[in-house]
Amino acid sequence: MPTLRMCYLCSIYIFQKKNKHMKAVYLEAIGQPFHIIEMEKPTAGPGEAVVQVKAAALNRRDVWIQHGRYFTKEYPAILGSDCAGVVAEVGAGVDQAWLTREVLVDPGTDWGDNSRAHASTYKILGMPQPGTFAEYVKVSAQNLHPKPAHLSFEQAAALPLAGLTAYRAMFTKCQLQPGEKVLVTGAGGGVALFAVQFAVAAGAEVWVTSGSDVKIEAARALGATGGINYRLDNWGKTLKAQAGGFDVMVDGAAGEGFVQLVKLAQPGGRISIYGGTTGMIGHINPAEIFWKQLSICGSTMGTAEDFAQMMRLVEVKQIQPVVDIVFPLEETEQAMRYMEAGKQFGKIVLKVAD
Repeated sequence: MPTLRMCYLCSIYIFQKKNKHMKAVYLEAIGQPFHIIEMEKPTAGPGEAVVQVKAAALNRRDVWIQHGRYFTKEYPAILGSDCAGVVAEVGAGVDQAWLTREVLVDPGTDWGDNSRAHASTYKILGMPQPGTFAEYVKVSAQNLHPKPAHLSFEQAAALPLAGLTAYRAMFTKCQLQPGEKVLVTGAGGGVALFAVQFAVAAGAEVWVTSGSDVKIEAARALGATGGINYRLDNWGKTLKAQAGGFDVMVDGAAGEGFVQLVKLAQPGGRISIYGGTTGMIGHINPAEIFWKQLSICGSTMGTAEDFAQMMRLVEVKQIQPVVDIVFPLEETEQAMRYMEAGKQFGKIVLKVAD
Protein backbone atom coordinates (compact mmCIF):
# COMPACT_ATOMS: atom_id res chain seq x y z
CA MET A 1 0.00 0.00 0.00
CA PRO A 2 1.57 3.37 -0.98
CA THR A 3 2.70 5.72 1.76
CA LEU A 4 1.04 9.08 2.30
CA ARG A 5 4.11 10.83 0.85
CA MET A 6 4.02 8.68 -2.27
CA CYS A 7 0.34 9.45 -2.79
CA TYR A 8 1.00 13.16 -2.28
CA LEU A 9 3.85 13.13 -4.83
CA CYS A 10 1.68 11.22 -7.28
CA SER A 11 -1.05 13.85 -6.95
CA ILE A 12 1.51 16.58 -7.65
CA TYR A 13 2.68 14.72 -10.76
CA ILE A 14 -0.89 14.32 -12.04
CA PHE A 15 -1.64 18.00 -11.36
CA GLN A 16 1.47 19.04 -13.30
CA LYS A 17 0.52 16.87 -16.28
CA LYS A 18 -2.93 18.45 -16.43
CA ASN A 19 -1.54 22.00 -16.14
CA LYS A 20 1.14 22.37 -18.78
CA HIS A 21 0.96 26.15 -19.01
CA MET A 22 1.88 29.01 -16.73
CA LYS A 23 1.71 32.77 -16.46
CA ALA A 24 4.91 34.75 -17.02
CA VAL A 25 5.92 38.41 -17.27
CA TYR A 26 6.99 39.14 -20.85
CA LEU A 27 9.32 41.85 -22.14
CA GLU A 28 8.99 41.92 -25.92
CA ALA A 29 11.67 44.49 -26.77
CA ILE A 30 13.77 47.34 -25.40
CA GLY A 31 11.63 50.11 -23.97
CA GLN A 32 8.41 48.13 -24.05
CA PRO A 33 6.19 47.69 -20.96
CA PHE A 34 5.96 44.33 -19.23
CA HIS A 35 2.80 42.30 -19.71
CA ILE A 36 1.48 38.90 -18.68
CA ILE A 37 1.45 36.01 -21.16
CA GLU A 38 0.56 32.34 -20.91
CA MET A 39 3.31 30.01 -22.02
CA GLU A 40 4.40 26.40 -21.73
CA LYS A 41 5.65 25.41 -18.32
CA PRO A 42 9.33 24.31 -18.23
CA THR A 43 10.28 20.67 -17.79
CA ALA A 44 13.25 19.53 -15.71
CA GLY A 45 16.06 17.89 -17.65
CA PRO A 46 18.95 15.88 -16.20
CA GLY A 47 20.45 17.69 -13.18
CA GLU A 48 17.67 20.28 -13.20
CA ALA A 49 14.69 21.22 -11.07
CA VAL A 50 11.51 23.19 -11.68
CA VAL A 51 10.53 25.54 -8.87
CA GLN A 52 6.98 26.80 -8.36
CA VAL A 53 7.69 30.45 -7.66
CA LYS A 54 5.95 31.86 -4.61
CA ALA A 55 7.72 35.23 -4.62
CA ALA A 56 10.28 36.99 -6.82
CA ALA A 57 12.31 40.14 -6.22
CA LEU A 58 13.23 43.02 -8.49
CA ASN A 59 16.80 44.19 -9.04
CA ARG A 60 18.23 47.26 -10.71
CA ARG A 61 19.46 45.06 -13.58
CA ASP A 62 15.81 44.43 -14.54
CA VAL A 63 15.30 48.16 -15.12
CA TRP A 64 18.54 48.37 -17.10
CA ILE A 65 17.47 45.42 -19.26
CA GLN A 66 14.10 47.02 -19.97
CA HIS A 67 15.88 50.18 -21.13
CA GLY A 68 18.51 48.30 -23.14
CA ARG A 69 21.38 49.36 -20.87
CA TYR A 70 22.49 45.87 -19.84
CA PHE A 71 25.50 44.29 -21.57
CA THR A 72 23.42 41.27 -22.68
CA LYS A 73 20.59 42.06 -25.08
CA GLU A 74 18.47 39.05 -25.99
CA TYR A 75 14.79 39.91 -26.51
CA PRO A 76 12.03 38.91 -26.01
CA ALA A 77 12.75 37.86 -22.44
CA ILE A 78 11.35 36.65 -19.13
CA LEU A 79 13.27 38.65 -16.52
CA GLY A 80 13.86 38.09 -12.81
CA SER A 81 16.91 36.78 -10.96
CA ASP A 82 15.58 36.14 -7.46
CA CYS A 83 12.91 33.78 -6.20
CA ALA A 84 11.71 31.58 -3.39
CA GLY A 85 9.25 28.76 -3.85
CA VAL A 86 8.59 25.05 -3.75
CA VAL A 87 10.33 22.38 -5.82
CA ALA A 88 7.66 20.97 -8.16
CA GLU A 89 9.73 18.67 -10.37
CA VAL A 90 13.24 17.22 -10.54
CA GLY A 91 15.09 15.70 -13.46
CA ALA A 92 17.23 12.61 -13.79
CA GLY A 93 20.11 12.42 -11.34
CA VAL A 94 18.55 14.81 -8.82
CA ASP A 95 17.73 13.66 -5.29
CA GLN A 96 13.97 13.10 -5.04
CA ALA A 97 14.10 14.50 -1.49
CA TRP A 98 14.06 18.00 -3.03
CA LEU A 99 10.45 17.51 -4.17
CA THR A 100 7.97 19.73 -2.27
CA ARG A 101 10.80 21.43 -0.31
CA GLU A 102 10.71 25.19 0.24
CA VAL A 103 13.76 26.70 -1.41
CA LEU A 104 15.48 29.79 -2.70
CA VAL A 105 17.75 29.81 -5.72
CA ASP A 106 21.31 31.00 -6.30
CA PRO A 107 20.76 32.94 -9.57
CA GLY A 108 24.32 32.53 -10.91
CA THR A 109 25.71 29.64 -12.95
CA ASP A 110 29.02 28.77 -14.63
CA TRP A 111 31.23 31.07 -12.53
CA GLY A 112 34.34 29.16 -13.57
CA ASP A 113 37.45 27.93 -11.78
CA ASN A 114 38.90 31.30 -10.74
CA SER A 115 37.29 32.43 -7.48
CA ARG A 116 38.74 35.94 -7.94
CA ALA A 117 36.69 36.69 -11.07
CA HIS A 118 33.91 35.02 -13.04
CA ALA A 119 34.47 33.42 -16.42
CA SER A 120 33.00 34.70 -19.68
CA THR A 121 30.48 31.84 -19.46
CA TYR A 122 28.96 33.20 -16.23
CA LYS A 123 25.19 33.74 -16.42
CA ILE A 124 22.48 35.13 -14.18
CA LEU A 125 18.83 34.07 -14.24
CA GLY A 126 16.61 36.52 -16.12
CA MET A 127 18.78 37.03 -19.21
CA PRO A 128 19.84 35.17 -21.20
CA GLN A 129 17.90 32.23 -19.70
CA PRO A 130 14.24 32.67 -18.65
CA GLY A 131 13.94 34.19 -15.19
CA THR A 132 11.81 34.16 -12.10
CA PHE A 133 9.00 36.56 -13.07
CA ALA A 134 6.80 33.55 -13.77
CA GLU A 135 4.79 30.89 -11.98
CA TYR A 136 7.55 28.33 -12.60
CA VAL A 137 11.28 28.55 -13.33
CA LYS A 138 13.78 25.87 -14.36
CA VAL A 139 17.17 25.91 -12.61
CA SER A 140 20.18 23.73 -12.01
CA ALA A 141 19.54 21.56 -8.95
CA GLN A 142 23.00 22.60 -7.68
CA ASN A 143 21.59 26.11 -7.22
CA LEU A 144 18.83 25.05 -4.83
CA HIS A 145 19.14 26.05 -1.16
CA PRO A 146 16.66 25.25 1.62
CA LYS A 147 14.66 28.33 2.56
CA PRO A 148 15.65 29.51 6.06
CA ALA A 149 12.79 28.63 8.37
CA HIS A 150 12.67 32.11 9.92
CA LEU A 151 11.96 33.79 6.57
CA SER A 152 8.70 34.18 4.67
CA PHE A 153 8.72 33.51 0.93
CA GLU A 154 8.77 37.27 0.31
CA GLN A 155 11.76 37.79 2.61
CA ALA A 156 13.62 34.82 1.15
CA ALA A 157 13.03 36.02 -2.41
CA ALA A 158 14.65 39.34 -1.48
CA LEU A 159 17.91 37.68 -0.48
CA PRO A 160 19.80 35.99 -3.36
CA LEU A 161 21.28 38.54 -5.78
CA ALA A 162 21.50 41.56 -3.48
CA GLY A 163 22.56 39.52 -0.46
CA LEU A 164 25.27 37.73 -2.42
CA THR A 165 26.58 40.99 -3.88
CA ALA A 166 26.77 42.59 -0.43
CA TYR A 167 28.40 39.54 1.15
CA ARG A 168 31.17 39.21 -1.44
CA ALA A 169 31.91 42.95 -1.42
CA MET A 170 32.05 43.10 2.38
CA PHE A 171 33.73 39.84 3.33
CA THR A 172 35.39 38.14 0.35
CA LYS A 173 36.83 41.33 -1.12
CA CYS A 174 37.20 43.69 1.86
CA GLN A 175 37.84 41.01 4.49
CA LEU A 176 35.84 42.84 7.16
CA GLN A 177 36.94 42.12 10.73
CA PRO A 178 34.93 42.56 13.97
CA GLY A 179 35.36 45.98 15.50
CA GLU A 180 36.25 47.73 12.24
CA LYS A 181 34.47 50.87 11.10
CA VAL A 182 32.33 50.56 7.95
CA LEU A 183 30.69 53.07 5.63
CA VAL A 184 27.88 51.91 3.32
CA THR A 185 26.70 54.36 0.67
CA GLY A 186 23.16 54.74 -0.61
CA ALA A 187 21.24 53.27 2.33
CA GLY A 188 17.82 52.29 1.03
CA GLY A 189 18.82 50.03 -1.84
CA GLY A 190 18.75 46.28 -1.42
CA VAL A 191 22.51 45.62 -1.60
CA ALA A 192 23.31 48.54 0.70
CA LEU A 193 20.86 47.39 3.37
CA PHE A 194 22.22 43.85 3.30
CA ALA A 195 25.71 45.33 3.66
CA VAL A 196 24.50 47.23 6.75
CA GLN A 197 22.83 44.16 8.25
CA PHE A 198 25.77 41.85 7.53
CA ALA A 199 28.36 44.29 8.92
CA VAL A 200 26.32 44.88 12.09
CA ALA A 201 25.95 41.11 12.51
CA ALA A 202 29.73 40.74 12.15
CA GLY A 203 30.38 43.18 14.99
CA ALA A 204 31.40 46.25 12.98
CA GLU A 205 30.56 49.90 13.64
CA VAL A 206 28.44 50.92 10.66
CA TRP A 207 27.72 54.35 9.19
CA VAL A 208 25.70 55.15 6.07
CA THR A 209 25.12 57.82 3.48
CA SER A 210 21.75 58.59 1.88
CA GLY A 211 19.92 61.40 0.14
CA SER A 212 17.11 60.97 2.67
CA ASP A 213 17.24 61.72 6.39
CA VAL A 214 14.30 59.33 6.85
CA LYS A 215 16.32 56.49 5.32
CA ILE A 216 19.29 57.31 7.55
CA GLU A 217 17.06 56.96 10.61
CA ALA A 218 15.69 53.70 9.25
CA ALA A 219 19.26 52.44 8.85
CA ARG A 220 19.87 53.32 12.51
CA ALA A 221 16.95 51.05 13.38
CA LEU A 222 18.84 48.23 11.65
CA GLY A 223 21.89 48.84 13.85
CA ALA A 224 23.81 51.60 12.07
CA THR A 225 25.57 54.04 14.39
CA GLY A 226 24.84 57.10 12.27
CA GLY A 227 24.90 58.63 8.82
CA ILE A 228 25.14 61.70 6.63
CA ASN A 229 22.94 63.12 3.89
CA TYR A 230 25.11 63.34 0.76
CA ARG A 231 23.01 66.22 -0.53
CA LEU A 232 24.58 68.50 2.09
CA ASP A 233 27.51 70.72 1.15
CA ASN A 234 30.83 69.35 2.38
CA TRP A 235 29.20 66.13 3.56
CA GLY A 236 32.53 64.33 3.49
CA LYS A 237 34.17 66.77 5.89
CA THR A 238 31.13 66.70 8.16
CA LEU A 239 31.16 62.91 8.29
CA LYS A 240 34.91 62.90 8.93
CA ALA A 241 34.37 65.17 11.92
CA GLN A 242 31.57 62.94 13.25
CA ALA A 243 32.96 59.49 12.65
CA GLY A 244 36.63 59.75 11.78
CA GLY A 245 37.97 57.52 9.01
CA PHE A 246 36.70 54.14 7.83
CA ASP A 247 38.39 50.78 7.46
CA VAL A 248 35.91 49.37 4.96
CA MET A 249 33.57 51.11 2.51
CA VAL A 250 31.00 49.47 0.25
CA ASP A 251 29.79 51.67 -2.61
CA GLY A 252 27.24 51.26 -5.37
CA ALA A 253 27.21 54.84 -6.63
CA ALA A 254 30.73 55.82 -7.81
CA GLY A 255 30.50 59.26 -9.50
CA GLU A 256 31.88 62.42 -7.95
CA GLY A 257 31.11 61.19 -4.44
CA PHE A 258 33.79 58.53 -4.74
CA VAL A 259 36.42 61.23 -4.21
CA GLN A 260 35.05 61.68 -0.69
CA LEU A 261 35.36 57.96 0.03
CA VAL A 262 39.08 58.05 -0.73
CA LYS A 263 39.45 61.01 1.63
CA LEU A 264 37.45 59.21 4.34
CA ALA A 265 39.46 55.99 4.15
CA GLN A 266 41.76 55.06 7.01
CA PRO A 267 45.35 54.03 6.16
CA GLY A 268 45.12 50.47 4.89
CA GLY A 269 41.43 50.96 4.12
CA ARG A 270 39.49 48.87 1.62
CA ILE A 271 36.82 50.17 -0.77
CA SER A 272 34.61 47.79 -2.73
CA ILE A 273 32.57 49.04 -5.72
CA TYR A 274 29.58 46.98 -6.90
CA GLY A 275 27.74 49.60 -8.98
CA GLY A 276 27.93 53.00 -10.61
CA THR A 277 24.51 54.62 -10.45
CA THR A 278 25.89 58.18 -10.43
CA GLY A 279 28.32 57.70 -13.30
CA MET A 280 32.03 58.12 -13.88
CA ILE A 281 34.40 58.59 -10.95
CA GLY A 282 35.76 62.12 -10.61
CA HIS A 283 39.24 63.51 -10.03
CA ILE A 284 41.19 61.66 -7.35
CA ASN A 285 44.62 62.54 -6.05
CA PRO A 286 46.68 59.35 -6.55
CA ALA A 287 48.81 60.22 -3.50
CA GLU A 288 45.77 59.71 -1.29
CA ILE A 289 45.57 56.14 -2.56
CA PHE A 290 49.20 55.08 -2.47
CA TRP A 291 50.26 57.06 0.62
CA LYS A 292 47.43 55.53 2.65
CA GLN A 293 48.00 52.16 0.91
CA LEU A 294 44.33 51.79 0.03
CA SER A 295 42.82 48.79 -1.73
CA ILE A 296 40.06 49.57 -4.25
CA CYS A 297 38.33 46.54 -5.73
CA GLY A 298 35.42 45.80 -8.00
CA SER A 299 32.86 43.18 -7.06
CA THR A 300 29.74 41.73 -8.59
CA MET A 301 27.59 38.77 -7.55
CA GLY A 302 29.73 35.91 -6.16
CA THR A 303 30.75 32.27 -6.23
CA ALA A 304 28.70 29.29 -5.05
CA GLU A 305 30.87 29.27 -1.92
CA ASP A 306 30.14 32.98 -1.32
CA PHE A 307 26.45 32.16 -1.58
CA ALA A 308 26.69 29.26 0.86
CA GLN A 309 28.60 31.39 3.38
CA MET A 310 26.06 34.20 2.99
CA MET A 311 23.26 31.74 3.72
CA ARG A 312 25.06 30.50 6.85
CA LEU A 313 25.41 34.08 8.11
CA VAL A 314 21.70 34.76 7.53
CA GLU A 315 20.67 31.60 9.37
CA VAL A 316 23.10 31.86 12.29
CA LYS A 317 22.35 35.54 12.91
CA GLN A 318 18.65 35.19 12.00
CA ILE A 319 18.91 38.15 9.62
CA GLN A 320 15.62 39.27 8.10
CA PRO A 321 15.79 40.98 4.70
CA VAL A 322 14.06 44.35 4.52
CA VAL A 323 11.06 44.23 2.16
CA ASP A 324 9.75 47.66 1.21
CA ILE A 325 6.65 46.70 -0.76
CA VAL A 326 5.00 43.67 -2.38
CA PHE A 327 3.23 43.83 -5.76
CA PRO A 328 1.22 41.06 -7.41
CA LEU A 329 2.89 39.47 -10.44
CA GLU A 330 0.34 41.17 -12.72
CA GLU A 331 1.66 44.61 -11.61
CA THR A 332 5.30 44.07 -12.56
CA GLU A 333 5.32 47.16 -14.78
CA GLN A 334 4.13 49.33 -11.86
CA ALA A 335 6.76 47.70 -9.63
CA MET A 336 9.48 48.61 -12.13
CA ARG A 337 8.43 52.24 -12.20
CA TYR A 338 8.38 52.26 -8.39
CA MET A 339 11.96 50.98 -8.37
CA GLU A 340 13.03 53.50 -11.01
CA ALA A 341 11.73 56.34 -8.81
CA GLY A 342 14.24 55.25 -6.15
CA LYS A 343 12.01 55.86 -3.15
CA GLN A 344 12.18 52.36 -1.68
CA PHE A 345 13.86 51.33 1.55
CA GLY A 346 14.62 47.67 1.00
CA LYS A 347 13.60 45.20 -1.66
CA ILE A 348 10.63 45.31 -4.01
CA VAL A 349 8.98 41.90 -4.24
CA LEU A 350 6.43 40.28 -6.56
CA LYS A 351 3.93 37.86 -5.02
CA VAL A 352 3.54 35.08 -7.58
CA ALA A 353 1.49 32.26 -6.05
CA ASP A 354 -0.28 31.36 -2.80
